[in-house]
Amino acid sequence: MSCVSAMSDDVILLNFWPNPYGMRVLIALEEKGVWCWNKNEDFSNKSPLLLQMNPIHKKTPVLLHNGKSICESLNIVEYIDEVWNDRSPFLPSDPYQRSQAKFWANYVDTKVLLVLQYHDYISKTKFRCIFICKFCTNLLLLMK
Repeated sequence: MSCVSAMSDDVILLNFWPNPYGMRVLIALEEKGVWCWNKNEDFSNKSPLLLQMNPIHKKTPVLLHNGKSICESLNIVEYIDEVWNDRSPFLPSDPYQRSQAKFWANYVDTKVLLVLQYHDYISKTKFRCIFICKFCTNLLLLMK
């Protein structure tokens, strides 16, 4: 991260490259001008810190802010927006526009990124073409 926060908070991101959910958090921190220590995790040998800070799912991303852990990328982005609220908000103030933004964020998670998570499994099944067509259809909806 290149920006420095106006607040002197300890911010650590437990991450895994190339995790799109972790990238979402990094972009949110950059947009708010918050510097963080980006600690990449080894999924074959998860750190005790990751296991302690996310004991339920044991996965990244996890944001550590002043010793407290926040898990799940959309939850983390919402937290970032609320804590560093002295800059432009991520979501529109209009309730309808805000609901639409949340709808599309959920759509990306459930229809686009979810398929990418199961790429290895999908590539080994006889249904590979169906998954690829569905993935492309979902991406085309985003482009409209």
